[in-house]
Amino acid sequence: MNGPTLDTTIRQAKPSDVAAITVLLAATLDDDPVIQWLLPDPTERVTVLHRLLAVDVDHAIETGTVDVTLNLSAVAVWRRHDPDAPRWPLGDHHLTTFAGTAAHRLSQLNSAIDSYRSWAPHHWLSWLAVHPAYQRQGLARELLRRYHQVVDGTGWPIYTIVTTAAARNMFRQQGYHAALPLHLPSGPTLWPLNRRARPVRPTAVSCRYC
Repeated sequence: MNGPTLDTTIRQAKPSDVAAITVLLAATLDDDPVIQWLLPDPTERVTVLHRLLAVDVDHAIETGTVDVTLNLSAVAVWRRHDPDAPRWPLGDHHLTTFAGTAAHRLSQLNSAIDSYRSWAPHHWLSWLAVHPAYQRQGLARELLRRYHQVVDGTGWPIYTIVTTAAARNMFRQQGYHAALPLHLPSGPTLWPLNRRARPVRPTAVSCRYC
């Protein structure tokens, strides 16, 4: 029996894609060690994940860059961080409402991430996910390659945090450098990574009076 057809065509997501992307992310995160620490109860995990991810993806489509494959089998959610970048719409009150019993651990997770996040301008990879039926076919690498082409025109670095050693190793193969791991209270390890800024090549200027 033939497997699903691989299509590496990538486009930017639209607001109408929010529901499908939320389902994709929730499915790929269900067995993630950090998500299981954050939301041990499987039933609550589904509900809370869908709430938080839907808001996050919707905001990223509006203010950042969300790249998806044509058949929505893989997604990369990117954000730009500089003084003018729009803030995430959920404050502490909203997080408590959306996260329920996971609010305390979500606060601990956010604190760990913030301890690594740079205050200098950079690009941040929030999510990189591939549907289980399409994994190990190079889609994650293709999504990274596409955005790297954009980033290399800005001269800014990329920061991200992953939750498994396997993901860390994949990013290292794509030119990312691993920082010291972060340890959640009574929880799993986070793996911070960064891709250093590429110098922007100067544009040749023609001036008859220079």
